[in-house]
Amino acid sequence: QVQPVESGGGLVQAGGTLRLSCTASGRSISTNNMAWFRQAPRKEREFVASISWTGRSTFYADSVKGRFTISTDNAKKTVYLQMNNLKLEDTAVYYCNAVPRLNALVPNDGMFDWGKGTLVTVSS
Repeated sequence: QVQPVESGGGLVQAGGTLRLSCTASGRSISTNNMAWFRQAPRKEREFVASISWTGRSTFYADSVKGRFTISTDNAKKTVYLQMNNLKLEDTAVYYCNAVPRLNALVPNDGMFDWGKGTLVTVSS
């Protein structure tokens, strides 16, 4: 079973930027719609952003629209999440996974085993 590997998290001040990366084995990323989810302390895992397997369509949660950008590099078998103007409420562990569609996504829609995620901490 495929298990994504997320990286790029860290500690950043509010208003700062980070770029997260997600890799997976084989052709998993180039042949699947992909999405980022996040889980804040004491909260449920939630959808953040998704991208079609072609890379042509994207969808964002309202809370990150205009600040985050999802993209793929199929040659590198990597999905990125560029996060700008970070807010305290963006603090969470971020995960990526393959998904069956782009919108109305919930964590149960994840098609791969979940990876360990990457922690993003936004400080004031």
